Amino acid sequence: MSTQNSLPNPKPQNGVEGLRHWRHDLLAGLVVSMVSLPLSSGIAIASGAPPIYGIISAVIAGLVFPFLGGSYVTISGPAAGLAPALLATMAALGGAGDADHVGDGYAYLLVVIFVVGLVQLVMARLKLARYAAVFPVSVVEGMLGAIGVLILVKALPLFFGYLAPVHAHGFGEYLGEIPHWARGADLSALLVGLVSLAILFAAGSPWARRLGIVAKIPPHLFAVAVGILMALLLGIGPDFRIAVPANPLSGVRLPDFGGLLGHSELWAAALIGALTLTLIDGVESLATAQAVDRIDPFKRRSKPDRVLASMGLSNVLSSLVGGLTVIPGGVKSKTCIEAGGRTLWANFANAVFLLSFLFVLPGPISLIPKSGAILIYTGWRMAHPSIARHLAGIGREQVFLYLCTVVVTLFTDLLVGVLFGTALKLAILMLYARPAGESEEVLGGFWSTLFGMFRDPVTETRDEGHRQTYVVGRPLVCFNSYKLLERLESTQADESSPVVEDLTIQVGPDVRVVDHTALDGIFLAMDMATKQPLRIQGLDTMVRLGHDERAVRVRGRVAVVGTDGMYD
Repeated sequence: MSTQNSLPNPKPQNGVEGLRHWRHDLLAGLVVSMVSLPLSSGIAIASGAPPIYGIISAVIAGLVFPFLGGSYVTISGPAAGLAPALLATMAALGGAGDADHVGDGYAYLLVVIFVVGLVQLVMARLKLARYAAVFPVSVVEGMLGAIGVLILVKALPLFFGYLAPVHAHGFGEYLGEIPHWARGADLSALLVGLVSLAILFAAGSPWARRLGIVAKIPPHLFAVAVGILMALLLGIGPDFRIAVPANPLSGVRLPDFGGLLGHSELWAAALIGALTLTLIDGVESLATAQAVDRIDPFKRRSKPDRVLASMGLSNVLSSLVGGLTVIPGGVKSKTCIEAGGRTLWANFANAVFLLSFLFVLPGPISLIPKSGAILIYTGWRMAHPSIARHLAGIGREQVFLYLCTVVVTLFTDLLVGVLFGTALKLAILMLYARPAGESEEVLGGFWSTLFGMFRDPVTETRDEGHRQTYVVGRPLVCFNSYKLLERLESTQADESSPVVEDLTIQVGPDVRVVDHTALDGIFLAMDMATKQPLRIQGLDTMVRLGHDERAVRVRGRVAVVGTDGMYD
């Protein structure tokens, strides 16, 4: 049954005005903190740092985001998606750590995180967040899928209860070490992990959703509660439980700016780490914020540049107190919505509760087992086969892009994988946009088509009183669709302009390709439209290369394989 009639009108806003919803946000913050505590701790462990570093990051995010805004119910903190990059960067800067101690490279990693935060602040000031949309949806999914696989395999030593140092680095080395970890497993720790993992999978099953169990008890919280009980019954020692010092801030490593500046041989690794973290942090954060917008019951639209600025300041402050990178989290944000959260004050309440756990109730935290079950489940969800099945309905080329990005990322690194997938997407689009019957002007046509991918796709704007039409005369693809989406957002957000009763996107007859990323953004804008209806015309004259309405559309003699066969 719809709850829309029971929701307040006007829509809840952040800031002082949002405090009127404090009862909802306080309860949601409490529920989120129960999920955030084990999740943030696990992400820190996966990043090669003690659990306290992840909790510090979550607290900083909760204290910063509500005052800068940018989104509405997005809960931020350390994210699993950045764990492999953090671990790799730390190793390159002098050595990674483990769940109990940070390596020598951690102080230098904090400097990199500080720089990433500054870069994000500059990018937000220059309003560059829109350029995150140029990365194709399938490539972003592939990046996240590869990260999920990396998280899964790197969580296996913890899952087995293998506490000896792990010397593997690359994906292939981790796979080769699995039999060794299994032979050295601690049976009690492994049993806790297996039961916790079974609970997580059961709670995420269709029958659990139909019964409403997930809405009542977050699966991560349920798994942690059962894990604590089992750890007590099995007598699992402190080596297998999260350790919280009496003074949580004692012994926390701080950034070593002078040390990194004095080691010029590490500058290249620091630069690569900063580029990788900035790319992943920015792309995943803005994609997560957009995904949360889709499930926000109030249909509020996040502000990408404000989100980027909030992340930048959070990363600067987090690095200065020894914390990890900060990023909006999908699991915690969804938990917030399901718990009734309405504004970013829920994120603030989450931070306050986490601080209370650390300084008032450290004992219960130390009972939580360091099982890798939550990380394995998180990694599995990020690389779930349903993602590839969904992309197959959009088009075979989307699955191809997704798998190529996953494979290249796993066997090289995250930055190379994303850049490779994006370049491959451009090559495929060039094939789709190739004019039929190319003649002597092949080279000129190639460059014209290539440049057209990056130029403003809108070649004409028709303003007819209460009706406004944007005419698309060039390829509408991931590399230029953000310009059209900016026009749509500006028109819908301008309260001072005359009321536009009919807002239309007209795809012209010369447009040879409209890709999945562009259509995904347009259909999201349609779903979020509140001021006036938004329509798109002209797609019915193009060939759709998949069953989904967001599938690539092509025109003319473009020989490509779609889900329904060969189109020519």
